[in-house]
Amino acid sequence: MKRLVFVIFFINYFVAPVYSQEVDAQEALNRAIEAMGSDFINSVTYSGAGFSSRIGQQYSVTTPWPGYAVNDYTRSIDYNSLWAREDYIRSQGDYPSFGRPPMPEERIVTMTYGEYAWNENEDGPVPLLRDYLDGIPYNELRQLEIAITPHGFLKAAQNATDLTAISLPIVGASDFGLSQFGRHVTILSFTFMDKYKINGTIDDRDLVELVGTWIPNPFYGDMDYEMRYTRYEEIDGVMFPMQFHTHQADPRLNTSHNYYEYNLTDVTINPELMITEVPQEIVNAEKPPVTVISNEIGEGVWFLTGGTHNSLLVEFRDYLAVVDAPNNEERSLAVLAEARRLVPGKEVQYVVNTHHHFDHAGGLRTYLSQGTTIVTHDTNKEYYLDILFHPAPRTLNPDRMAQYNPMYWISRRPAPIETVEGESRGTAKYVITDGEKILEIYRVQDMYYELGDRSLRYGHHSEDMLMAYLPQEGILFNADLYTPPRDNDAMKPSISMINLNENIKKLRISPRVHAPSHGNLGSHSQFLEIIGE
Repeated sequence: MKRLVFVIFFINYFVAPVYSQEVDAQEALNRAIEAMGSDFINSVTYSGAGFSSRIGQQYSVTTPWPGYAVNDYTRSIDYNSLWAREDYIRSQGDYPSFGRPPMPEERIVTMTYGEYAWNENEDGPVPLLRDYLDGIPYNELRQLEIAITPHGFLKAAQNATDLTAISLPIVGASDFGLSQFGRHVTILSFTFMDKYKINGTIDDRDLVELVGTWIPNPFYGDMDYEMRYTRYEEIDGVMFPMQFHTHQADPRLNTSHNYYEYNLTDVTINPELMITEVPQEIVNAEKPPVTVISNEIGEGVWFLTGGTHNSLLVEFRDYLAVVDAPNNEERSLAVLAEARRLVPGKEVQYVVNTHHHFDHAGGLRTYLSQGTTIVTHDTNKEYYLDILFHPAPRTLNPDRMAQYNPMYWISRRPAPIETVEGESRGTAKYVITDGEKILEIYRVQDMYYELGDRSLRYGHHSEDMLMAYLPQEGILFNADLYTPPRDNDAMKPSISMINLNENIKKLRISPRVHAPSHGNLGSHSQFLEIIGE
């Protein structure tokens, strides 16, 4: 019996295949460098076309990021100096606009040089003073984006001090061009810029097929950023993928994840690049502090501006309510501080979320961490609980909930989320009141269904769109549907404006003032004049 046990142990330990094991990381890296020809590439220029997407701007929580066409795409990289230039033309193409004005044809030029990042247009350099998706500074993002290119990954791995590797088979199926059905891969892992973990998957030909990392994002926390490289060709002794397919966000959590896909038509190895100095205005550019400017537009009602997005503060007898929590925690903390200054002794008991887009929901966690009730559309509740309010650690940019209240859901249940119901062809109302002051929350209807006017399709911008109305003051807060023009500038009515007007008429409300999520206040008479009523 003992001999049988020993034989079984011997077979399992010494003979059975090993499905995952640590391997010599340096040896695996050297094989990939040799197979890819990375020692022979110091710079590259590649061109092609494809599509890209508006991350965090999907029409509903069950649809993909909305796409747009990318043509005449060219990217040049100098790996040694971390210099890069992108040049492309973007347009709406054949992709649905979901009620937005179609994206006009526009040339985009992005620049990176070491720790500096900027854009360029016909007027010259353009500083990037707002973080990408309100989460990661552009200079860090673009250095990281060089490091997750195939050859950039291998060169960054050479400089890493914490390089590790494992080998394992991919037993099941994978997407096109990736290892599957038992083919072995090696995964190299290291830390870049002392902050960002990068994992690269090397196939059994020693070619880089996947590179993934995480970036800080107010909505997702540590958000997946994955590059997929397929259709390799040998060009001047260097292996280079002719298709780039990219994900941002996690398809395990939501269908929205495809970022861009470019199919290359031309690759030049070691081109002579004209690398110029960083413009002085970029060197001197500083990110402005978060500022909240309050303007009392009714008794106990303040319009909060000072940034890219606006909010509304409403005072009730014993508490406060805020409409919209945009951007990120930094903005929410500034709004809360201004609320305490304006109305000492009263807390924000309600925060109204107009819709699920990243830039309008990125500040919600700050309110939730202190127990503020969140009012949102019914379709958002599970989406927010699964992603935005998920208690997973946020390691790259931890917020209050992650740092100080990670056990929130254990001690405070259920989540203080109240919902407004109603689908695209219906309306619903939620009311916040103390018996005197009234704040009405309406579901913005897609009036195409009711009026049969196809031109109004998706005119509510987002399937879950809400608007806030103070009937006594005649103040209407909308998000992304109407921004009053400045100084009587000429303005053509948009689909969203016409759809908003049809909602106003159907609900029989009588706004006098429009308080938008972007821009300045405007009168309803001006609004009616623009749409021709």
